[in-house]
Amino acid sequence: MEQKIDIAVIGECLIELCANGTLADTSTLNKYFGGDTVTTAVAIARMGGNVTYLTQVGNDGFSEFILSSLQKEHIDTSLIKSNDEQNGMYIVSNCQDKKELLYYKRKTAATKLSIQDLSEDYIKKLKLIYTTGVIQSLSASSRELVKESFKIAKSNDVMTAYDPNYTSCFMNSTDTKEYFEEIIDYTDIIFISLKNDAQRLYEIDSIDKVMNYMWDRGVKIVVIKSHIDNGYYTGYRGEVNFREFYNSQKAIDVTASGDVFNGGFLYALTKGYTPFEATKFASVVSGLQTQNYGAIQAIPYYDKVMENIS
Repeated sequence: MEQKIDIAVIGECLIELCANGTLADTSTLNKYFGGDTVTTAVAIARMGGNVTYLTQVGNDGFSEFILSSLQKEHIDTSLIKSNDEQNGMYIVSNCQDKKELLYYKRKTAATKLSIQDLSEDYIKKLKLIYTTGVIQSLSASSRELVKESFKIAKSNDVMTAYDPNYTSCFMNSTDTKEYFEEIIDYTDIIFISLKNDAQRLYEIDSIDKVMNYMWDRGVKIVVIKSHIDNGYYTGYRGEVNFREFYNSQKAIDVTASGDVFNGGFLYALTKGYTPFEATKFASVVSGLQTQNYGAIQAIPYYDKVMENIS
């Protein structure tokens, strides 16, 4: 029997090479898989959500590893295509006093993503579609895919969710703002980092101003992640609720915790939680993930999350 897919995530799966020590001193790199949207998709799947991942992978020796890794996480891979470009890669070191991160993302397989990769009929069957500004930054065709997918979803009452996920490592702030503005009118849910997105893209540091700007543009649900206040502001139907980061005093590695939060939130929302209930649920998912090393390796499973929700 064919599995009913609730959520489609558009993204790029990267190869992660991880050093247990500084890059200068290590003699061994451990191989994993990762990327912002992959992390979100894994979080959804570990909660028990039915999620498909849309990307293109390169035939460079890592393709089988990528596909098998996603499938082991019970993520549907039926929409994934392959091409002859290389897969993106990043190298990270796990050091308590210094974190090193190097990206290799030039002309990767996922730059070939285009509107031909996702049909209107498929989108109509979904509950929700999600992506980030990182994917728009890959190429003109991937940018077009995001915009058209969101437009189709919006016209068919399929929820859309987006995170600008601005990073100065490989994204231009002016372009990222343009990507954001391009799809905001078709977006139902937005995840915003107060520091990285609101302040750097819009020069806004007020929770109220961010909320009102998004609501005025038609965004229904706004989640602002504030490390200044150590928590999440969730805005919905004119009401704003605040929830602290879960057990932040126990955090030892916050890598990709925002992406994990997004996954927990989207899973909960598609299961009937209110936006405020979804924030509570997702805060526990993300909080538990920060208590171990590894962006994906540390993501908890549903039962563990339920044990920690009070």
